[in-house]
Amino acid sequence: MIKKISLFIAIVFAVVGVVKVWERYVAEKSLVIISTSDIHAKVENFPQLATAVKLSQDTVLTMLVDAGDRWTGNAYVDMAKEPRRPVIDMMNEMGYDVATLGNHEFDDGQAFLGHINSITDFDIVCANCLSDTITFPQPPAYKIYTRGGIKIGFVGVITNYDRNNRPAGKEESYVGLRFPDPQQVAMEQAEEIRGKCDVLVLLSHMGDDMDHQLAQKCDAYDMIVCGHTHNLVDTLVNRTLLGQSGNNCKRVGVTYVKMKGTKIKELKYDIVELKDYAPDPFFAEWVERLHDNEALATPVGESRELLYRAGLAAWEVDAVKRALGVDIALYHRGGIRFNPMPSTQISVGDIYGLEPFSSTIYTMTMTPAQLRQMIITKYNDTENPKESHSLDIYSNIPYTIYTDTAGEAVDVEFVGLNEEEKYSVAMGDYMYANYKGIEAENVATEGILLTDILLNDLRANSPIDYSNEPVQKIEKR
Repeated sequence: MIKKISLFIAIVFAVVGVVKVWERYVAEKSLVIISTSDIHAKVENFPQLATAVKLSQDTVLTMLVDAGDRWTGNAYVDMAKEPRRPVIDMMNEMGYDVATLGNHEFDDGQAFLGHINSITDFDIVCANCLSDTITFPQPPAYKIYTRGGIKIGFVGVITNYDRNNRPAGKEESYVGLRFPDPQQVAMEQAEEIRGKCDVLVLLSHMGDDMDHQLAQKCDAYDMIVCGHTHNLVDTLVNRTLLGQSGNNCKRVGVTYVKMKGTKIKELKYDIVELKDYAPDPFFAEWVERLHDNEALATPVGESRELLYRAGLAAWEVDAVKRALGVDIALYHRGGIRFNPMPSTQISVGDIYGLEPFSSTIYTMTMTPAQLRQMIITKYNDTENPKESHSLDIYSNIPYTIYTDTAGEAVDVEFVGLNEEEKYSVAMGDYMYANYKGIEAENVATEGILLTDILLNDLRANSPIDYSNEPVQKIEKR
């Protein structure tokens, strides 16, 4: 009797082993990866995202991943009772699996980020963020999961191309951290773990242009989930699929993976609009509770028409000029976080969403030649291609950037400025600290928040009336 039982058990184990081998090396399997990037705390679209995720989970094995910049851009999240926490709590509830770091994860410093990372239910991976600090433990470079018999590895990287071999942001946020070249590190990690995975994915916050460069010289990754540039990307470079679904959680990336044993049979990427999904009631109620904030919902004023980035920039520089009495006010494109403003009716929360960085203002004296040098240097910047070769600096003074046949800026022509005069100039602290080519005299920090300037100006001048046509231009010479 005992021999029969032993034989039966042996047969069962043998059958189970055969089944497992068949599932691993022969069976066809499917997986969907839903990806987000640059959410910037825009949880208003999370109810639709939750519905999309549940529908996918009901039909196929699904993973949920993020490529960085989870906060900064929505006052109801950024200025919540526990700042930034709502977006993480919602991502935990939704069941995210893994994410990498973006530059805005560091906006509140390392200690804050270390705390937030400790309360995420999903893994944080970043191969080129090296930490010597106690407050911010170094994240692992990668994570390998086994889902439905598929071994899938995720490597994370963050840009170091923004400033001084580190991401953009305040210098003090990066003390004790090192950020080696993300492309080189991504290639090294791929070499280490490619043989351990059936599918290898890079969660990248270095910009899709840099992802393209990486894919041209390294074909080890099956998929790169791109972030940082807010672009829509769906392309194949060599054998690597590149996908990016924009920003603010208006869309998601959906990667369809079909396997035959351990080999990829089909890999396809789609960008899916979330507006086409009905909101999940649980998350919709959560967002409604979050918006129940009288201080942020308080109306301040209005604009005569819906303002997009150029119109908002025109108002911002005029507001700074009026507040400080300077001749010229400047502000950078990346600091204007709405395009367009949510409504012509503008609340306190809208102002903090428009300018979520607690920016202060510097004043100084500059000549037209010095202004020209600054603008040309920024336009031709080779270290931060995300912001170069485009109209990045807005001003109350109209000007034209002239480019040569190679597309490089060679001259700037100002309207109404005397080349022999010196002018009082105001700019944000981020510009002054990070932009190269700035030469000025009488530099002083005014110790005033841009948000305070905008709130006071809107109260005094509502309704504001600005065109969305930029007064700065780029022309070929």
